[in-house]
Amino acid sequence: MPKNFLTRGHSRSLTRTHKIAIAGVGTLGAAALAFSAAPGGGQTATAEAAAPAKVAYSSEPIKDAKAGVTDQLTSAGQTIAAIEAKQKAAAEAAAEKKAAAAKKAAARAAAEKKAAQERQAQAQETASRSATRLSVKQVSAKSYPDNLDGWIREALDIMEAKGIPGSYHGLHKNIMRESSGNPNAINNWDINAINGVPSKGLLQVIPPTFQAYHVPGTSWNIYDPVANITAAANYAADRYGTIDNVNSAY
Repeated sequence: MPKNFLTRGHSRSLTRTHKIAIAGVGTLGAAALAFSAAPGGGQTATAEAAAPAKVAYSSEPIKDAKAGVTDQLTSAGQTIAAIEAKQKAAAEAAAEKKAAAAKKAAARAAAEKKAAQERQAQAQETASRSATRLSVKQVSAKSYPDNLDGWIREALDIMEAKGIPGSYHGLHKNIMRESSGNPNAINNWDINAINGVPSKGLLQVIPPTFQAYHVPGTSWNIYDPVANITAAANYAADRYGTIDNVNSAY
């Protein structure tokens, strides 16, 4: 009976002491709790003390783990945000570069188009000026009457262009003496005729002389008035200095 009493009393004493120890230490470690239960010396008290100690200890590590996970999530979020910002900046830079290249290409195309238009306009202007000059030249082309006066004047213009000397008076006086102004005149009785090469035309030129002194740009017909005059004047310039110096048969 006393033994059982002591056992129960001891048990109650250990339990009460254990509770007091737990309430006293609060957040102390498992070693402090074990030390407070040691006077009883029983395993039951040690086992009972161990379980509450673990419960008391479990709160702090969980808080630290939660804080660590939160920090990691925050850090990961910041890293993702930084990557996204970097990607966005790279995309914007690429877009700006592409836009600048497109703008440059458009400006180059516009400049080439403008240059082509200017070349075309210049070509058209040149063609227009050429056409105008041709038109003026055609309009201003000299016309001569189809008579002795007109033949002499046309011949004089050709002679001037070719550098052949002679005057209206020199040509007119020799024409009147040689053919009386008849472009189809022919001499069939002089020595040239006897030799088979009669003199022909306004200035009575024999065929070999006409061919030798023919003026380029005129007809090869010996009876053509302008061709006959210019060939005879060319021959006279070579032999006498000018047709003006001829006052007789030549």
